Amino acid sequence: MTFSIVARCKETGMLGVASSTARPAVGSLVLHAESNVGAIATQAAVNPYFGIYGLQYLKEGLSPEEVVAKVRSEDEEDEKRQLIIVDHQGKVAGYTGEETVDWKGHILKDGFAVAGNMLVGQEVVDQMAEAYEHSEESYLPLRLFEALEAGQAAGGDKRGRQSAAIKVVDKASYAIVDLRVDEHDDPIPELRRVYEEAEKNLFPYIETLPIYEKG
Repeated sequence: MTFSIVARCKETGMLGVASSTARPAVGSLVLHAESNVGAIATQAAVNPYFGIYGLQYLKEGLSPEEVVAKVRSEDEEDEKRQLIIVDHQGKVAGYTGEETVDWKGHILKDGFAVAGNMLVGQEVVDQMAEAYEHSEESYLPLRLFEALEAGQAAGGDKRGRQSAAIKVVDKASYAIVDLRVDEHDDPIPELRRVYEEAEKNLFPYIETLPIYEKG
């Protein structure tokens, strides 16, 4: 019932995650990201702790594949879940549980991963991967938008559309992009509109905020 992408920008090290679904407020549970750590999308029968603990395990030094194995081992209903991860080095991992709803699947690429369940077909994730991989945009948030838009153009969630969200982190502990459309007839174009408003009235302000070094 959801299609998502996680990615790391090779040039800047930014980490991001974006998602859309036919349920309200996809950004409240599915999207997880932390600067210099990683980005995670946890979906299908969502287990938010896959994102919460997953980021913690990445900080402890586990690889994305090890994180997938660990969070699955801690969940008795892991076959109902779907998960994709990218870490701060661009390593990726993911899995799609056998009990998630068709069409379901994920694609792991160099520095990014896409996944979906309850989709109209495999073409949704195929087109998302194609759009991200061959984008002419250099700025990570815009590449994530292109992937979401390609997924929706390919049919997206077979139940319809309702919410969309994007989160991107860079050097600060806070996100540089953290936007949601929680309930809308066409959420991805609406999210793009909100992003364009933020470009004028929010992002320039965020650029003036302090960045504290951890430790």
